[in-house]
Amino acid sequence: MWVWCGFREGCAPLLLTSALQTRVSAMIILPPEGTDPMHAYRSKTCADLTAADVGQTVRLAGWVHRVRDHGGILFIDLRDHYGMTQVLCDPDSAAFKGVEKLRSEWVIRIDGEVKARDPELVNPKLPTGEVEVFIREIEVLNEAEELPLPVFGEQDYPEETRLKYRFLDLRRQSLHDNIMLRSNVISSLRRRMTDQGFNEFQTPILTASSPEGARDFLVPSRLHPGKFYALPQAPQQFKQLIMVAGFDRYFQIAPCFRDEDPRADRSPGEFYQLDMEMSFATQEDVFQVIEPVMRGVFEEFGGGRPVTPEFPRIAYRDSMKWYGCDKPDLRNPIKMQDVSTHFAGSGFKIFASLLEQPGNEVRAIPAIGGGSRKFCDRMNSFAQKEGLPGMGYIFWRDLGEGVEAAGPLAKNIGPERTEAIRIQLGLGLGDAAFFLGGKPSSFEAVAGKARDQIWGDTQKTDEWKNEFKFCWIVDFPMYEADEETGALDFSHNPFSMPQGGLEALETMEPLDILGYQYDIVCNGIELSSGAVRNHRPEIMYKAFEIVGHDRDFVDANFGGMLNAFKLGAPPHAGIAPGVDRIVMLLADAENIREVIMFPMNQRAEDLMMQAPSEPTNESLRELGLRLIPQD
Repeated sequence: MWVWCGFREGCAPLLLTSALQTRVSAMIILPPEGTDPMHAYRSKTCADLTAADVGQTVRLAGWVHRVRDHGGILFIDLRDHYGMTQVLCDPDSAAFKGVEKLRSEWVIRIDGEVKARDPELVNPKLPTGEVEVFIREIEVLNEAEELPLPVFGEQDYPEETRLKYRFLDLRRQSLHDNIMLRSNVISSLRRRMTDQGFNEFQTPILTASSPEGARDFLVPSRLHPGKFYALPQAPQQFKQLIMVAGFDRYFQIAPCFRDEDPRADRSPGEFYQLDMEMSFATQEDVFQVIEPVMRGVFEEFGGGRPVTPEFPRIAYRDSMKWYGCDKPDLRNPIKMQDVSTHFAGSGFKIFASLLEQPGNEVRAIPAIGGGSRKFCDRMNSFAQKEGLPGMGYIFWRDLGEGVEAAGPLAKNIGPERTEAIRIQLGLGLGDAAFFLGGKPSSFEAVAGKARDQIWGDTQKTDEWKNEFKFCWIVDFPMYEADEETGALDFSHNPFSMPQGGLEALETMEPLDILGYQYDIVCNGIELSSGAVRNHRPEIMYKAFEIVGHDRDFVDANFGGMLNAFKLGAPPHAGIAPGVDRIVMLLADAENIREVIMFPMNQRAEDLMMQAPSEPTNESLRELGLRLIPQD
């Protein structure tokens, strides 16, 4: 053990024996003479001070958020990562001339005395609102030039400017809060998974092309000219190989890379997901793991908003029939219904003729409170803007002799049929119903949008939005047929286990085969897709044979995983909820870029770092590449 003799600069060190160490351990080691015992930059953060600190001398450091001149006394809102403290300086202070020069976003350090605010000046919105700090000394740590966008306030600025100066944009309180929410959500996800016995493993970033269905990002290999790595669209094959390797319960906050076009709920290039896989697991086992994780995170960070206590399971076909999509917003309770029987052979020839053709249906969208001609005409125009000829409608009104059905359809089909429709849909006075007919695939998407439009327009407040409604979508079809050619293809995930296994593939009609595939949906946002995996090579060969691919194709494209399955693969299943979308919902953000620290723009460009950029000729030569000029 070494200690400075006398504790003064220039003294020699002494090597203490074990006998002396016991005696020295009680000595107080003082800093060298003339040094400040306080930290070089701060003794407190800008969120720490309370009334209990009144009378103390403190050191704070941060950014000048705002400067205000009140009758010669200068007030500064000093901001750091943790919060805000009001500091002030009057002309009697030796620091006043330095404070006069301050501008927004300068970085400063101040020393001062904590004083209580007058009762009428207490700011209850700030944790530090009971106190203020009188500046005795100030040091400018860094000046800031004129800002390209303000940090104070939440003004709207062009997205291109915000992304180019993202480091400034991140200083704004709302965005700062979103990024901290994201960090805390990820910590919570990790904790909840490890508490259930899952272990976090990292999978490769430089790998082979993945069968996820999107375009790969390719990375040229210098050591193997003419060959390319692919950034993983998801760790799908690796996490299944982890199960084959015997690790049983895996998870990872996994980066994924897909060369996809951006949209409001999808970032171009990269995203993160809570990737998980478990061995000897059924679909129900996955639900029992993920459901409490999702519920717990949304209860923890949802600001007290109600969360679905038990997630309902909705079959894919029912979801399409009731909601017009496979990611329904269940905050909207409207369920569409099949009303074909009421129009078959009716006087409304358009629907009656459609129903004579196999596969056609007429569905109704009930609209409680939508019973006016003005509203019905508006919804008819909505359908036309969506590319349909329109929507038929019936609305129920009181003409003094009880409830009467009105509208063109009511006149064509007569009172008995309209009354049967009203009773089936549970409608009454002041309500309406809208109708779409034909092949469901031709109108379901518009019907789903109309359902949301009707619900939003008939609500007097937005209170219905203040909850998180989850559901599982299950029983996806394994196959779908091209409407023009009739050719079969996988509808969801080619590596899922078909319900019924090999026997189903060999004996059932392909379009009737369901897969053990499932999505988790919240408020109309798909958070994740998952599946029980097909771990049997003979089932995989047969599944691909149905869509026209022989064994050689499967071996050539998925040989690595097949080889593993031939050497003792356990049954396994998994899912991968999207972290970005989870945080987007919790933050009430309309665009996913609001919850990503350094996002790209709509054209997949990083304006701040100027990526993508052109490579140097030297780099191209090293990689054996040549750029072909684009016309």
